[in-house]
Amino acid sequence: MKHSLKRLCGAGALVLPLSVGAAPIVEDLSAQQQQSRSFYEQTEVRESGGGSLLLLNQLEENQRQIQQLRGQMEELRHQLEQMRQLNQERYIDLEERLAAVGTVGGSPNVDPGAAQEVAAASGDGSGAQAAYQQAFQQVQARDFPAAIAAFETFVGDYPDHDLTANGYYWLGELHSAESDLDQAASAFQTVIDDYSGSNKVPDALYKLALLHARQGQPDASRELLDELMESYPDSNAATLASEFLNQSGL
Repeated sequence: MKHSLKRLCGAGALVLPLSVGAAPIVEDLSAQQQQSRSFYEQTEVRESGGGSLLLLNQLEENQRQIQQLRGQMEELRHQLEQMRQLNQERYIDLEERLAAVGTVGGSPNVDPGAAQEVAAASGDGSGAQAAYQQAFQQVQARDFPAAIAAFETFVGDYPDHDLTANGYYWLGELHSAESDLDQAASAFQTVIDDYSGSNKVPDALYKLALLHARQGQPDASRELLDELMESYPDSNAATLASEFLNQSGL
């Protein structure tokens, strides 16, 4: 009997003592243990399901934010396109105004004074004069890349010649015709800063002012035009500056 009770206890049974002489009651706890395990397993499943739901919510939130960012990017693209069209309209309007005051927009204007410069240069016979004349011939032939290369060589080889300022001025004109506005502005500024005694300074001031206007810098343009009209009131460039101001409304 004792051995039977031990075996029952070893199997997970509970022995309840009763009064003396009464047979002990043995209660099997295996079913309760199984119920406990089932409860914990269900709890783990619920926790696992809750984690999946959290990840799903995060995924949906990320997708919503991505859609919102895409909408903002489309709006920015639309605004940039509107700005591009507005700038293009302003540029076209400015080109029309430049044409109205006699400024050639897409091609250097070869004036009689420039032709006289070349004629005077050709009579000298020196290497500098010949190089300048050759470069200017490329301008007349409308071969602007070749003219740019020739004038760059000229100003590099003869930095202190009487015609060096003219060489930089033509570089400004040529770069402007090629729509390289930064290089054009640099060339005109070189004439103004480094060759203040040259007769090309008024023209360089005028052309640099036009470049600033084309680049959307009206204040800088107006400042140069005012300087031109004040410092060189009798120059042809000052007359053009006054006409441009009247036409452009700067």
